[in-house]
Amino acid sequence: MKPEFYSRPVLEVARDLIGCVVSHGPTSGVIVEAEAYHDSEPACHAFVGLTQRTQVLFGPPGRAYVYRSYGIHALLNAVCEPEGVGAAVLIRALEPLRGVELMRARRGADRLEDLCSGPGKLTQALAIELEHNGVDLRRGPIRISSRPAAWRDVRVAVSKRIGITKAADLPWRFTASGSRFVSGLRAKAGRTPGAPTAVTPEK
Repeated sequence: MKPEFYSRPVLEVARDLIGCVVSHGPTSGVIVEAEAYHDSEPACHAFVGLTQRTQVLFGPPGRAYVYRSYGIHALLNAVCEPEGVGAAVLIRALEPLRGVELMRARRGADRLEDLCSGPGKLTQALAIELEHNGVDLRRGPIRISSRPAAWRDVRVAVSKRIGITKAADLPWRFTASGSRFVSGLRAKAGRTPGAPTAVTPEK
């Protein structure tokens, strides 16, 4: 993924991340759900401005913003837009790709659909922690790579973000249409302008 991929508007990046692959060590998964956040709206951490916590959000695009949610789970975000703009895409769910048995051991779960079907689940499955905040998503150790051949024509559905109370009406949640690996409520069938039809992913 070239740096230019992340320097675009966050809504474009969020949509285009569906079908891309997140890797960390021997584990990886295909992104099937993502949400966009921007400093212009109150659900985004960057809405309060530049602070010690949000400085990564305002930094170079293509970095990981990892934070602790409710003091329990580390959540993975990809920083977007030009430096100085606070924006990121929350990676909400993955379809497991590599290292499934290791994911099962880390999660204490067996069912494939339960391993990465939530932002806290996927970081536990891939062993992503706060120490990874600010890392370059091209150089690693966490990497996001382009869509595999079987995912290049994935159909993308759009819906409202979930699990938030502020700016909850914005349709900034993107999912692989029909995926059984998404978190929470599934988006209604639909497609973003120009989004192609889904295909079956490779295992």
